[in-house]
Amino acid sequence: MLIRINDYISESYVDGPGIRFTIFCQGCLHHCKGCHNPQTHDFNGGKEVEIQYLVDKMANNPLLDGITLSGGDPFEQVEACLTLVLLTKEKHPTFDVICYTGYTYENLLEKAKKNPLIIQLLQQIDFLIDGPFILEQRDLDLDFMGSRNQRIIDTKKSLKEKQTIITQFEM
Repeated sequence: MLIRINDYISESYVDGPGIRFTIFCQGCLHHCKGCHNPQTHDFNGGKEVEIQYLVDKMANNPLLDGITLSGGDPFEQVEACLTLVLLTKEKHPTFDVICYTGYTYENLLEKAKKNPLIIQLLQQIDFLIDGPFILEQRDLDLDFMGSRNQRIIDTKKSLKEKQTIITQFEM
């Protein structure tokens, strides 16, 4: 299966705690003013790669703590991202999964009523950093977020407790 990405970083230290394999998905409908990755907006941009290629790239690095899906917006390619995460966890069961999205968690739950793959992907994500980037709320002192409206959500706990559980990463 293919996924359209803009790029990936084999060892990122800024996309979540620890050393992360970060994938920048291609395609985003949000077009946030001041976006850090505007080159990821075009759904026809970037390149298509085999998901297995990315999984194999991770397999060669014993230092990785997890995978981060960024963008663009990973929820614009929910089937491919779900496949990617499932294959990654199969090879690396200890990896945690962080996902950035311009959608809010609540909005994703609403969208999941029409697309159940969204819930399946959310079930595989440990932490969701949600909400659009708002330039007027930009805050350089935030860890792993760009603007004050964004939240770090404990996705598994939120799904289990049927309410949004906001958390912070332990550093």
